[in-house]
Amino acid sequence: MSRIEIVLPDEVWQDVEPGTEALVEDWLVAEGAAVTAGQAIASVVVVKTNHEVTAPADGVIEKILVRAEETFARGAPLGVLRGAS
Repeated sequence: MSRIEIVLPDEVWQDVEPGTEALVEDWLVAEGAAVTAGQAIASVVVVKTNHEVTAPADGVIEKILVRAEETFARGAPLGVLRGAS
């Protein structure tokens, strides 16, 4: 089984000033939940704009690293997915 970091895609940060942080508004799944690739798993806010974070692959949410109402920087992993393959 592979371990995949869950990160906010670079295109979301495209027009955002360096040093700007984002906020995890809410997790839509819990640790241990099975998810499918493309499934919405979290909601984040970047400069007053909401974005959905989707599962990068089929698997299980192994660990949530940034909890709801916490901030994170560009490239920071929000959680870890244990992939099915």
